[in-house]
Amino acid sequence: MAAPAQKHEDTERLGMALEYFTAGKYHESLLLFQKLDKSYRLNDRFKAYIGLCYYHEWDFKKAAEYLDKALPNLSALSPQERNVYYYADAESHFNMGDYENAIPLYEESLVLCKPAERADALYRLGFCYMFREDWGAAHEYFSSSLAYYESYRNVPDIEARRKQIIHMVDGCEKEIEKTKREK
Repeated sequence: MAAPAQKHEDTERLGMALEYFTAGKYHESLLLFQKLDKSYRLNDRFKAYIGLCYYHEWDFKKAAEYLDKALPNLSALSPQERNVYYYADAESHFNMGDYENAIPLYEESLVLCKPAERADALYRLGFCYMFREDWGAAHEYFSSSLAYYESYRNVPDIEARRKQIIHMVDGCEKEIEKTKREK
């Protein structure tokens, strides 16, 4: 008789984990998901939730581990939901300095997201390529991000970002010219 009672308790625990997750209480949600993951083999969507919890806890290594494993198995989910996972995974890799793995994740995010959401991914791609000293690609991504910010988020709170991107574009142009002179 203990097994059905335990299953009922775990079903309630899963419901609580989802409620905490939805409410943005990622630490509490993570604790419950971890306990359930030890007792059961949670499906990939729940593993992606765990990855998002780690992401919001700034544990980018764990977030990337969970999201990297879950993402290939989430193709049946809506593009909007998959975009959240791809972007968080890309950000996790970016924050670890792993630009090689961040780039394809940001690119997949660009395919899945709405046009109004593209500016941030393009901005990060600009940095990925800048850190790799691929000035042409960095220039292209920064320029595209600026165009998306101006088209979709042209509000005062992004003015500092706009100015920064303009400086980044100028810096890339100078590096491109410098490279041409050195050849």
